[in-house]
Amino acid sequence: MNHAIHTEPDAESLAAYARDWLVELIGARHAASDSAKFSLALSGGSTPKRLYQLLAQLPAGSVNWQRVLLVWGDERNVPADHADSNFRMVKENLLEHIDIPEENILAVPDPGGQPRSVAEHYEKLLRDRFEATSSGFPALDCVLLGMGEDVHTASLFPNTTALQETHRWFVENHVPQLNTWRLTLTAPLINQATDVAFLLSGSGKQQALEKLWHAPYQPELYPSQLIRPTTGRLSFLVDKAAVENVTIPVECR
Repeated sequence: MNHAIHTEPDAESLAAYARDWLVELIGARHAASDSAKFSLALSGGSTPKRLYQLLAQLPAGSVNWQRVLLVWGDERNVPADHADSNFRMVKENLLEHIDIPEENILAVPDPGGQPRSVAEHYEKLLRDRFEATSSGFPALDCVLLGMGEDVHTASLFPNTTALQETHRWFVENHVPQLNTWRLTLTAPLINQATDVAFLLSGSGKQQALEKLWHAPYQPELYPSQLIRPTTGRLSFLVDKAAVENVTIPVECR
Protein backbone atom coordinates (compact mmCIF):
# COMPACT_ATOMS: atom_id res chain seq x y z
CA MET A 1 0.00 0.00 0.00
CA ASN A 2 1.30 3.43 -0.96
CA HIS A 3 0.95 6.20 1.63
CA ALA A 4 1.33 9.93 1.15
CA ILE A 5 0.67 13.01 3.21
CA HIS A 6 0.40 16.55 1.91
CA THR A 7 0.11 19.49 4.28
CA GLU A 8 -1.19 22.97 3.46
CA PRO A 9 -1.07 26.04 5.73
CA ASP A 10 -4.83 26.37 6.21
CA ALA A 11 -8.21 24.97 5.24
CA GLU A 12 -8.66 27.22 2.21
CA SER A 13 -5.33 26.31 0.66
CA LEU A 14 -6.04 22.66 1.47
CA ALA A 15 -9.31 22.79 -0.49
CA ALA A 16 -7.51 24.45 -3.40
CA TYR A 17 -4.79 21.79 -3.37
CA ALA A 18 -7.42 19.02 -3.24
CA ARG A 19 -9.17 20.57 -6.24
CA ASP A 20 -5.99 20.63 -8.30
CA TRP A 21 -5.04 17.11 -7.18
CA LEU A 22 -8.45 15.77 -8.15
CA VAL A 23 -8.53 17.57 -11.51
CA GLU A 24 -5.14 16.03 -12.30
CA LEU A 25 -6.37 12.54 -11.40
CA ILE A 26 -9.46 12.91 -13.56
CA GLY A 27 -7.44 14.27 -16.47
CA ALA A 28 -4.93 11.44 -16.28
CA ARG A 29 -7.67 8.82 -16.30
CA HIS A 30 -9.37 10.40 -19.29
CA ALA A 31 -6.06 10.76 -21.13
CA ALA A 32 -5.34 7.06 -20.65
CA SER A 33 -8.53 6.05 -22.43
CA ASP A 34 -10.83 7.83 -24.86
CA SER A 35 -13.89 6.18 -23.34
CA ALA A 36 -13.09 5.70 -19.65
CA LYS A 37 -15.26 7.37 -17.04
CA PHE A 38 -13.75 8.50 -13.76
CA SER A 39 -15.66 7.17 -10.74
CA LEU A 40 -15.56 9.46 -7.71
CA ALA A 41 -17.09 8.70 -4.32
CA LEU A 42 -18.00 11.91 -2.52
CA SER A 43 -17.74 12.76 1.16
CA GLY A 44 -19.75 15.11 3.32
CA GLY A 45 -18.20 17.68 5.65
CA SER A 46 -16.89 21.23 5.57
CA THR A 47 -13.58 20.58 3.79
CA PRO A 48 -15.17 18.58 0.95
CA LYS A 49 -17.89 21.23 0.71
CA ARG A 50 -15.27 23.90 -0.01
CA LEU A 51 -13.61 21.54 -2.49
CA TYR A 52 -16.91 21.18 -4.36
CA GLN A 53 -17.36 24.94 -4.42
CA LEU A 54 -13.90 25.38 -5.92
CA LEU A 55 -14.55 22.68 -8.51
CA ALA A 56 -17.78 24.43 -9.45
CA GLN A 57 -15.88 27.68 -10.00
CA LEU A 58 -13.42 26.21 -12.51
CA PRO A 59 -13.60 27.52 -16.08
CA ALA A 60 -15.79 25.45 -18.39
CA GLY A 61 -13.83 22.53 -19.82
CA SER A 62 -11.42 22.19 -16.90
CA VAL A 63 -13.13 18.90 -16.02
CA ASN A 64 -14.99 16.74 -18.52
CA TRP A 65 -17.99 16.05 -16.32
CA GLN A 66 -19.59 14.06 -19.12
CA ARG A 67 -17.09 11.34 -18.23
CA VAL A 68 -17.29 11.49 -14.42
CA LEU A 69 -19.53 9.22 -12.36
CA LEU A 70 -20.41 10.55 -8.91
CA VAL A 71 -21.07 8.07 -6.10
CA TRP A 72 -22.15 8.92 -2.54
CA GLY A 73 -19.72 7.56 0.02
CA ASP A 74 -22.37 7.85 2.70
CA GLU A 75 -25.69 9.50 3.35
CA ARG A 76 -27.88 10.50 6.24
CA ASN A 77 -31.21 8.67 6.34
CA VAL A 78 -33.17 11.85 5.61
CA PRO A 79 -35.04 13.14 2.55
CA ALA A 80 -32.88 14.62 -0.22
CA ASP A 81 -34.07 18.15 0.53
CA HIS A 82 -33.33 17.92 4.27
CA ALA A 83 -30.76 20.31 5.73
CA ASP A 84 -28.62 17.35 6.88
CA SER A 85 -28.63 15.62 3.48
CA ASN A 86 -25.25 15.03 1.87
CA PHE A 87 -27.00 15.01 -1.50
CA ARG A 88 -28.42 18.44 -0.85
CA MET A 89 -24.99 19.78 0.11
CA VAL A 90 -23.40 18.40 -3.06
CA LYS A 91 -26.30 19.60 -5.20
CA GLU A 92 -26.13 23.17 -3.91
CA ASN A 93 -22.35 23.46 -4.02
CA LEU A 94 -21.45 21.45 -7.14
CA LEU A 95 -24.20 19.87 -9.19
CA GLU A 96 -26.16 23.06 -9.82
CA HIS A 97 -23.06 24.69 -11.29
CA ILE A 98 -21.58 22.06 -13.63
CA ASP A 99 -22.62 20.39 -16.87
CA ILE A 100 -22.99 16.77 -15.81
CA PRO A 101 -25.49 14.26 -17.25
CA GLU A 102 -28.24 13.18 -14.86
CA GLU A 103 -27.32 9.54 -15.40
CA ASN A 104 -23.82 10.25 -14.07
CA ILE A 105 -25.17 11.36 -10.68
CA LEU A 106 -25.45 8.12 -8.73
CA ALA A 107 -27.07 9.44 -5.59
CA VAL A 108 -28.76 7.28 -2.95
CA PRO A 109 -32.35 6.74 -4.13
CA ASP A 110 -35.20 7.68 -1.80
CA PRO A 111 -33.11 8.49 1.29
CA GLY A 112 -35.20 8.83 4.39
CA GLY A 113 -37.06 5.58 3.76
CA GLN A 114 -36.69 2.22 5.47
CA PRO A 115 -32.89 1.98 5.93
CA ARG A 116 -32.42 -1.63 4.78
CA SER A 117 -34.51 -1.08 1.67
CA VAL A 118 -32.72 2.16 0.79
CA ALA A 119 -29.30 0.54 1.19
CA GLU A 120 -30.30 -2.49 -0.90
CA HIS A 121 -31.67 -0.30 -3.68
CA TYR A 122 -28.48 1.73 -3.79
CA GLU A 123 -26.30 -1.36 -3.77
CA LYS A 124 -28.29 -2.70 -6.74
CA LEU A 125 -27.77 0.60 -8.56
CA LEU A 126 -24.02 0.39 -7.95
CA ARG A 127 -23.87 -3.24 -9.05
CA ASP A 128 -25.74 -2.33 -12.23
CA ARG A 129 -23.27 0.44 -13.06
CA PHE A 130 -19.94 -1.01 -11.92
CA GLU A 131 -18.26 -4.33 -12.62
CA ALA A 132 -16.91 -6.29 -9.69
CA THR A 133 -13.26 -7.29 -9.75
CA SER A 134 -12.00 -10.69 -8.60
CA SER A 135 -12.27 -9.31 -5.05
CA GLY A 136 -16.05 -9.13 -5.37
CA PHE A 137 -15.96 -5.32 -5.26
CA PRO A 138 -15.57 -2.64 -7.94
CA ALA A 139 -12.39 -0.62 -8.26
CA LEU A 140 -13.54 2.99 -8.02
CA ASP A 141 -11.05 5.55 -9.25
CA CYS A 142 -11.18 7.77 -6.16
CA VAL A 143 -12.87 7.80 -2.76
CA LEU A 144 -12.88 11.01 -0.74
CA LEU A 145 -13.16 10.60 3.01
CA GLY A 146 -13.42 12.74 6.11
CA MET A 147 -12.80 11.62 9.67
CA GLY A 148 -14.62 12.47 12.86
CA GLU A 149 -13.11 13.09 16.26
CA ASP A 150 -14.20 9.53 17.17
CA VAL A 151 -12.10 8.28 14.22
CA HIS A 152 -15.16 7.29 12.18
CA THR A 153 -15.08 7.72 8.42
CA ALA A 154 -17.91 7.71 5.88
CA SER A 155 -20.67 6.38 8.16
CA LEU A 156 -18.53 3.65 9.68
CA PHE A 157 -18.87 4.51 13.36
CA PRO A 158 -17.24 2.85 16.38
CA ASN A 159 -18.90 -0.35 17.58
CA THR A 160 -21.46 -0.55 14.77
CA THR A 161 -22.41 -3.53 12.63
CA ALA A 162 -21.17 -2.10 9.33
CA LEU A 163 -17.60 -2.56 10.55
CA GLN A 164 -18.05 -6.34 10.27
CA GLU A 165 -19.29 -6.33 6.67
CA THR A 166 -17.22 -8.36 4.22
CA HIS A 167 -19.53 -8.90 1.22
CA ARG A 168 -21.96 -6.04 0.70
CA TRP A 169 -21.00 -2.87 -1.13
CA PHE A 170 -23.31 -0.45 0.65
CA VAL A 171 -25.16 -0.95 3.92
CA GLU A 172 -27.51 0.59 6.41
CA ASN A 173 -25.79 1.23 9.71
CA HIS A 174 -27.51 1.97 13.01
CA VAL A 175 -25.49 4.42 15.09
CA PRO A 176 -26.70 4.17 18.71
CA GLN A 177 -24.49 7.01 19.91
CA LEU A 178 -26.35 9.34 17.51
CA ASN A 179 -29.68 7.52 17.81
CA THR A 180 -29.99 7.40 14.04
CA TRP A 181 -29.47 5.33 10.91
CA ARG A 182 -26.76 6.07 8.39
CA LEU A 183 -26.09 4.64 4.94
CA THR A 184 -22.53 3.92 3.86
CA LEU A 185 -20.07 2.33 1.49
CA THR A 186 -18.33 -0.57 3.18
CA ALA A 187 -14.65 -0.69 4.04
CA PRO A 188 -13.88 -3.59 1.62
CA LEU A 189 -15.30 -1.57 -1.27
CA ILE A 190 -13.40 1.57 -0.29
CA ASN A 191 -10.19 -0.45 -0.06
CA GLN A 192 -10.43 -1.52 -3.72
CA ALA A 193 -10.21 2.08 -4.98
CA THR A 194 -7.24 3.29 -6.99
CA ASP A 195 -6.98 6.41 -4.81
CA VAL A 196 -8.37 6.96 -1.33
CA ALA A 197 -7.91 10.37 0.25
CA PHE A 198 -8.70 11.68 3.72
CA LEU A 199 -9.38 15.45 3.65
CA LEU A 200 -8.80 16.81 7.15
CA SER A 201 -8.54 20.32 8.53
CA GLY A 202 -8.54 21.94 11.95
CA SER A 203 -6.96 21.22 15.32
CA GLY A 204 -9.96 19.05 16.24
CA LYS A 205 -8.52 16.31 14.02
CA GLN A 206 -5.24 15.97 15.93
CA GLN A 207 -6.39 13.41 18.48
CA ALA A 208 -8.19 11.39 15.80
CA LEU A 209 -5.07 11.25 13.65
CA GLU A 210 -2.99 10.31 16.68
CA LYS A 211 -5.30 7.35 17.33
CA LEU A 212 -5.50 6.37 13.67
CA TRP A 213 -1.74 6.34 13.23
CA HIS A 214 -0.42 5.30 16.62
CA ALA A 215 -3.08 3.47 18.66
CA PRO A 216 -3.17 -0.34 18.57
CA TYR A 217 -5.12 -1.72 15.64
CA GLN A 218 -8.64 -1.76 17.06
CA PRO A 219 -11.01 -0.85 14.20
CA GLU A 220 -14.06 -1.47 16.37
CA LEU A 221 -12.92 1.57 18.36
CA TYR A 222 -11.14 3.41 15.54
CA PRO A 223 -12.99 2.59 12.30
CA SER A 224 -10.70 4.63 10.04
CA GLN A 225 -8.05 1.99 10.72
CA LEU A 226 -10.05 -0.27 8.38
CA ILE A 227 -9.09 1.91 5.43
CA ARG A 228 -6.11 0.12 3.95
CA PRO A 229 -6.28 0.12 0.13
CA THR A 230 -5.42 -3.29 -1.27
CA THR A 231 -3.30 -2.06 -4.18
CA GLY A 232 -4.21 1.62 -4.42
CA ARG A 233 -2.80 4.81 -2.94
CA LEU A 234 -3.81 6.20 0.44
CA SER A 235 -3.39 9.96 0.79
CA PHE A 236 -3.84 12.29 3.72
CA LEU A 237 -4.54 15.83 2.52
CA VAL A 238 -4.40 17.94 5.65
CA ASP A 239 -3.84 21.46 6.90
CA LYS A 240 -1.17 22.45 9.41
CA ALA A 241 -3.61 22.66 12.32
CA ALA A 242 -4.69 19.03 11.86
CA VAL A 243 -1.17 17.59 12.17
CA GLU A 244 0.71 20.25 14.14
CA ASN A 245 1.22 18.11 17.25
CA VAL A 246 0.99 14.66 15.67
CA THR A 247 3.94 12.42 14.82
CA ILE A 248 3.78 11.56 11.12
CA PRO A 249 4.17 7.82 10.51
CA VAL A 250 7.33 6.77 8.70
CA GLU A 251 5.36 5.30 5.80
CA CYS A 252 3.67 8.66 5.19
CA ARG A 253 6.83 10.76 5.13
